[in-house]
Amino acid sequence: MNKIIKALGAVAVVSGLLVATGCSVARDQQSAGSYLDDAAITGAVKAKFAEDKVINVAAITVETMKGTVQLSGFAKSQDEKNRAGSDAKTVNGVVRVVNDIIVKP
Repeated sequence: MNKIIKALGAVAVVSGLLVATGCSVARDQQSAGSYLDDAAITGAVKAKFAEDKVINVAAITVETMKGTVQLSGFAKSQDEKNRAGSDAKTVNGVVRVVNDIIVKP
């Protein structure tokens, strides 16, 4: 139940960011539609992390650009880092995952 609440919270945060930023897109980066798709992918990846008991969703940052998901932050183990990368790859719309998470003992 707690994981579902976290997932819904992550989706709410992404939705709030979309409303706050509107469709502001930096020139030559991506279209407004692509920006919205990337925001949805980011939200879906965070929701997926919230469902996984191994991943500390608060310690990992997710950014998406044109379907490429970049993960950064800290993991407690190599397994957590690997699971985050694997989970991100399963999200619809993800083209590639760049896993820059640092394992911190």
